[in-house]
Amino acid sequence: MSCSFTEAVIKPLGDSALIVQLGDELSPAIHQKVQALSMLLNTNPFDGFVESVPAFTNLTIYYNPIVIYHSIMDFNHRHSRMTPFQKISTKVNELLRQMDEKQVFVERLVEIPVIYGGEYGPDLNDVAAYHKMTAEEVIQIHTKNECLVYMLGFAPGFPFMGGMDERIATPRKESPRLAIVPGSVGIAGKQTGIYPLDTPGGWQIIGRTPFDLFQPDLTPPTLLKAGDKIKFFQISLDEYKEYKELTR
Repeated sequence: MSCSFTEAVIKPLGDSALIVQLGDELSPAIHQKVQALSMLLNTNPFDGFVESVPAFTNLTIYYNPIVIYHSIMDFNHRHSRMTPFQKISTKVNELLRQMDEKQVFVERLVEIPVIYGGEYGPDLNDVAAYHKMTAEEVIQIHTKNECLVYMLGFAPGFPFMGGMDERIATPRKESPRLAIVPGSVGIAGKQTGIYPLDTPGGWQIIGRTPFDLFQPDLTPPTLLKAGDKIKFFQISLDEYKEYKELTR
């Protein structure tokens, strides 16, 4: 079962969450709508709201069904027949109608320093060879565009980014590594991303940032969030070491 409201399609996800699908294409315009709806929910939370999790083209909304059920019982007999899913779907529909076409989610620009190549970017030369470029050309292209964080996933704080110049789009490695050093900057297809933890992975590693993307003792524990704009810039080995000292 699904409920359609305006351009959105709302589907249940178990008994305590629903997904609001706001489009089918990976694009900044659709993600703007995802972020705008998330912002409205955070500023106008309903009773029983837990959290909203943005993704590429949709928003997952988690809620407490017990709280929702009791709030339904406070309405008249007609409303008391609504399920928690129907109740939240109605609320989401109301918020969607409040979304103005001119409403713009303001992205935060985060500049990320990266040391490219060598032991810090073991796949840089392979990426360059794949595109018949020099390593320096790959770096120049990778640092040129601002990238958009569409979502965090796979590991805590791992940003999936779009907007990378397609001239350096490169397939994943045929054999994934068993462990990727935290801070490693990689390319997979048309996306670029940063590994926050020591995890397996098949992305082409072209560099490493000295920034810690996941610090569980902090609030929030992740450096980046969905909707952020990222600008990479190249640093030297000495600068990398200086950044590491400052962030200890």
